[in-house]
Amino acid sequence: MDTLGELREIYRKIASEIKARLGEFRQLIERCDDYAIYKELIFCLLTPQSKARVCWQAVCRLEEAGFLLRGGQEQIRSCLIGVRFKNNKARYILEARNRFVCPSSGPYMADFIKGFDNVLDLRKWLVRDVKGLGYKEASHFLRNIGLGRDLAILDRHILKNLCSFGVIDEVPSSLTVGRYLEIEARMREFSDEIDIPMDELDLLLWYKEAGEVFK
Repeated sequence: MDTLGELREIYRKIASEIKARLGEFRQLIERCDDYAIYKELIFCLLTPQSKARVCWQAVCRLEEAGFLLRGGQEQIRSCLIGVRFKNNKARYILEARNRFVCPSSGPYMADFIKGFDNVLDLRKWLVRDVKGLGYKEASHFLRNIGLGRDLAILDRHILKNLCSFGVIDEVPSSLTVGRYLEIEARMREFSDEIDIPMDELDLLLWYKEAGEVFK
């Protein structure tokens, strides 16, 4: 089992980098940067069972080809090099584009997001109405646009570390909604106990596994 002392030492070394990255995320919603918010949504649609770096490279490839805002499913698919389940994910991107992009004016996401009273209601809506987003992906998206301070992104890296620190007894083989929310609540308590905010703790644990602060 890892020690809290080791975790705190890592945090001491990279806290400024974590805070800077979260500050960049917050600017997206503060500036109402619809296009950048939309890019983060596409990124999070790609991430299930695929590496984050590979997914971001695919987003950049889509952007360079112009297929974030136009193009058909096969054109989108051709850019998803290294992304798993690319047929389904190309379809999810197309559906997201049809929902959140106006052909004449581009993405319209900031005002839509700000129309929700709280982030938990927004997450529920995303999971229910955006094909391809589960609780993990919706939480990831919201964190990446500066709204994830109280949300957990329960990927395998985070679950492994929560188990290592005794927050949960074992890494679950699957996550129902109820189990997700239960583990999220435990992570929130752990976050309060060690005085590291949830969004910072997520990036800290991700750094501990991957060796970088990314997305």
